[in-house]
Amino acid sequence: MRFEISKVLDAIEGRVCTDPQLARAVVDLAEIIRYQDLDGGRPASTLRLGMVIDALARSLEEDNVPVYAVVHRGVLSDADLTSNERMVVRRWADDGLVEVLDNPGDRMLEVADLLGLPVLSRVRFDGLRGRFPWLVEQPGRVVAPVPGAGGPVFIAHVGGGHTPVAGPPSPAAAQLLAREWRCSESGCNLFGGGGGGGAFADLARVDRAPTGQPPPSLRNGVPTCPRHGSRLRDAGPRSRSEVLAVRVGGLIRRRFTLTEEQSVLVGRAPEGSGGIMLGQWLNDEARRWISRSHLRLELRGSDVMVTDVSTNGSGIRPAGSLAEADRIPLAPQQSRVLAGGDMVELYPGVQIGRPTDLPSGAPYNPDSVMSEAPTMAMRLPR
Repeated sequence: MRFEISKVLDAIEGRVCTDPQLARAVVDLAEIIRYQDLDGGRPASTLRLGMVIDALARSLEEDNVPVYAVVHRGVLSDADLTSNERMVVRRWADDGLVEVLDNPGDRMLEVADLLGLPVLSRVRFDGLRGRFPWLVEQPGRVVAPVPGAGGPVFIAHVGGGHTPVAGPPSPAAAQLLAREWRCSESGCNLFGGGGGGGAFADLARVDRAPTGQPPPSLRNGVPTCPRHGSRLRDAGPRSRSEVLAVRVGGLIRRRFTLTEEQSVLVGRAPEGSGGIMLGQWLNDEARRWISRSHLRLELRGSDVMVTDVSTNGSGIRPAGSLAEADRIPLAPQQSRVLAGGDMVELYPGVQIGRPTDLPSGAPYNPDSVMSEAPTMAMRLPR
């Protein structure tokens, strides 16, 4: 049982981040772990975060949706969690995957406001509606996870069921996210020069790309470290990046960030770290066609450069068209700029492009983060 729960926590770890480009919603981990009515289990359980992430994926009809989690420091020593769960949350904190704060306050709403993200919470936030008008103007921005048939569902605080909706980011976000920031506290997990360095930083972890730097907190208009309360130093412009997504079988299966510093290999099972593996979503015929490393993606200034490194070739579909007559062949070792609206197709039904350029509408078959969960840990209400 303990080993099975550890596997689920490893899977959940791959879906928490403080990367402003990849996170799809904001949660308070200290609140989520105490939704005892979701499974009828013990008073606190980190597995409930996985259940809520699955519900978000179902609602957005997209696999592998990361959430931005803030959590009170008291969770690190919460006796209602197992020692393994506390260790995992400390590791997440050391790796900068979650924000662990002494006084979280309204940081969850600040992140949602800056990034335009929905909030998954049962709290009504009545006292903060003046500061965050969208709490009233956009009720779908805050939805409550509640028990439903087969797992959690979301409801707005007023009205019926809702899909969590994003809103426009704060005007301050563009300026904040265009810069790199440094905290004066040594080893700051969120705004340090080299990431975390806590006691659990060297423990085994799942293979994943490093998280992007979170948005600073704004206190009286000054960029501030939310963890230490110290003023942040402007360390210069942030490197250019671009978010791309993998679409297989009509569904977005994963989003990832492409930077100027490092190219990304995409294929059936690319060698090395940082590659995007597609094999788990492919049928037998697609696995035979798609090479282990099929495409190399590079960001050159504002251009996304696609190079076919396969044996069978690929194709470019301009403006997302699925008509065969519009497909432009991309031969092995040939390169091409992925223009706005374009997507590159490795095999029919297997495409890569900017998320907004990928067509949707296929029936959803969820890739559950809780698929490894032991039965006793998930007593879903009937």
